[in-house]
Amino acid sequence: MTETAQALVNLLVPDFADLATVDLAEPVLVGDEPPRLEASGDVRLRRTAAAQSPGISAEELLPVGEALPPVPDSEVMRPLMEGRPVLVSDVAVLRASLGVDPESLRLFVPSGAHSSVAVPLYARGLILGCVTVWRSQLPSVFSEEDAALLHDLASRAALGVDNARRYTREHRSAVALQRSLLPHSALNVAAADTAGVYQPAGGGVGVGGDWFDVIALSSLRVAFVVGDVVGHGLEATAAMARLRTAVQTLADLDLDPGELLTHLDDLVLGFSDEQTAGESGSEHSEHSEHLERSEPAVLGATCLYAVYDPVTRQCAAATAGHPPPFLLPPGEEPVSVGMVPGPPLGVGGVPFEVTEFGVRPGSMLAFFTDGLVGSRGGDIDEGMERLKVSLAEAGAGADPSRPLGGIGQSVFDEVRPQTPVDDAALLLARIRPLSSDQVAEWELEPDLSLVAHARELVVGQLSDWHLEELGFVTELVASELVTNAIRYAGGPVGLRLIRDRGVLVCEVSDPSSTQPRLRRARETDEGGRGLFLVAQLTDRWGSRFTRTGKTIWTEQPIGGPLV
Repeated sequence: MTETAQALVNLLVPDFADLATVDLAEPVLVGDEPPRLEASGDVRLRRTAAAQSPGISAEELLPVGEALPPVPDSEVMRPLMEGRPVLVSDVAVLRASLGVDPESLRLFVPSGAHSSVAVPLYARGLILGCVTVWRSQLPSVFSEEDAALLHDLASRAALGVDNARRYTREHRSAVALQRSLLPHSALNVAAADTAGVYQPAGGGVGVGGDWFDVIALSSLRVAFVVGDVVGHGLEATAAMARLRTAVQTLADLDLDPGELLTHLDDLVLGFSDEQTAGESGSEHSEHSEHLERSEPAVLGATCLYAVYDPVTRQCAAATAGHPPPFLLPPGEEPVSVGMVPGPPLGVGGVPFEVTEFGVRPGSMLAFFTDGLVGSRGGDIDEGMERLKVSLAEAGAGADPSRPLGGIGQSVFDEVRPQTPVDDAALLLARIRPLSSDQVAEWELEPDLSLVAHARELVVGQLSDWHLEELGFVTELVASELVTNAIRYAGGPVGLRLIRDRGVLVCEVSDPSSTQPRLRRARETDEGGRGLFLVAQLTDRWGSRFTRTGKTIWTEQPIGGPLV
């Protein structure tokens, strides 16, 4: 909007006028529609552009960027509210009819001016602002023909201003939606400290579909997600929102990374089928066509999903066409994690291979989108090398006391191309493993007589951790879960307790792949109440499949209310 307004005044000065200004309604400058007002005294404008001939003195006029003082409603200004120009052949008459004090008058009327024309910037039924021209050195006064010419120019410029306003509104909405969907820039979960940076593309491209996410999983594990949707604007942001919601939902099922991406790929194919069916089955309005244009952005999207376990200190990751992360072991050079890349989402029929790698204490993981390492005409491998060098120079993994946010922003600013053609995201995660004294685990034979021993193990461990207040509930939970595992799944049965800041986790693993089912037992039933009690006595519970069967887990707050 500012560029359009400045181009207009530059066109008018010095051949048509000695001084020209453009004042826009304040809502317009932020992309909103101006209010539909009847009286000129209610209009609130801000000076957006100005140009003057070399010999003109305009130091007392309102400078660019300042708000115009309110002007009382008057007959001379009323035509502007109706979209018509105001021609002033004698500035002395204007000074007398504006009805403002002498101090404010100097902000509006340049000294030495003899005639003026004010024309509203009128587009699509909206008055966006006003363009005003003055003559002082040019001898002839403005005529009706001059006013008509200026009105024609202003009408064309008004369309440009309104297009810019609408783009500003869409861009602001897309950025707000994008940022509201992203997690907080800095998160502190049990297994990692994280910090993320996101920046839209420049050069008028605007916000796109890059995103990252940090998802807390069961048993203090954490998932790191980074993805990129094709395109820019609200369509790409809406497509990103659908994918991010799908990933969060699938992550809650505790799927391994490869299986999660397979389900996500199926969902993307389903989105495409919905669009195809809609196009072939009905006639579309402009609104429905606009909505459907967002669906192709999901096709070809890339995504990387990684899960870190602070107990085993292992990370499992799979990628759907997305660049692999960098691993920064303490005191060593960053290395790109070797992964088998899968196809982008929407291809279908191709499995996603899972890569597992160990993560030493104090290490850092750097996830990113290709907008950070790509450039117009550049090689993405060169961008990857720049990112590697920048991470090494920043000493990202060397000093655990340095704030992650500062490291991420400095790396982002250094690696980001000078003229970015795509939006970009960077997610840093400083890994925090659990120490051996935070975990206790045992293996039990499938013998119901060992259930009492399992209770003793739990009570003894909680006593060692000075968590006796959780003894009753945890003993009952472990007893019920171990009994069900031995009775219905066989053995061996694994029992594990994990404690961390504010939470106690109890896990029971067995070799069965049958998921537990919560049900409400009837009064005459002799069993079926165990899992119901577990669900009532704990904050959260769930089950996840493992390579050898399944694991049922529960969470209780440490220091919470006693049962």
